[in-house]
Amino acid sequence: MTTDYAVQGERVAMPVRIREAAVASAMFAVPAPAARALIAYSGLDVFEPLRGRAICSLAFVRYVDGDLGPYHEFAVAFLARPPGGKVGAFIHWLPVNQEFTLEAGRSIWGFPKELADIPMHLASRVKRCAVRFGGRTAIELAVRPGAPVPSGSRSPRVEAYAHLDGVTRRIPWEVTPGDVRMRPGGATLRLGDHPVADELRALGLDGARALSASTVGHLQMTFEAAEEVRP
Repeated sequence: MTTDYAVQGERVAMPVRIREAAVASAMFAVPAPAARALIAYSGLDVFEPLRGRAICSLAFVRYVDGDLGPYHEFAVAFLARPPGGKVGAFIHWLPVNQEFTLEAGRSIWGFPKELADIPMHLASRVKRCAVRFGGRTAIELAVRPGAPVPSGSRSPRVEAYAHLDGVTRRIPWEVTPGDVRMRPGGATLRLGDHPVADELRALGLDGARALSASTVGHLQMTFEAAEEVRP
């Protein structure tokens, strides 16, 4: 059954499809107790691939062609799961630079989107992005190129989790990446003046070395309707 939503007078049908996007990202190991305390509001628990360490992912995305229009986005996420549930990406912070996707993301899925200026440079060898509010920089991230990675034939399904207005939701998410490059390290993070920047400092990310960095030159995605996660 197709579910429709009204956003700013336009019809948005499920599943939402992103036909062309590009992304650069970096993963960091952070202290699990601090990360657990940070996302406790969600009712989820961080995943520890190594005892005492959780994974924080920072990513910036240029959406070129999709059902929500073109826009820029920056994500702060943690590998986490609900009690007895699957490990997925919990989206802790998700600034965007367009009003339509802001309203759609919040009203349809409960993504914690807020409006920001997000200048992005993906055409150069080093991919760069900043998040700014009123001219003040919150975060800057640069990702250096890595080695090509063969693309898989199947589209991975990922669990995304989001929390807004006291409700945690699960969003089935399918990704089809192309032109993928990865490397160890490879990212430079600068933290500025914003509560989320202060949270990342408290996790030890100011000047931290990334576990890995990656770029995806061509990305397609599908987002299904959200389901409430109950305690």
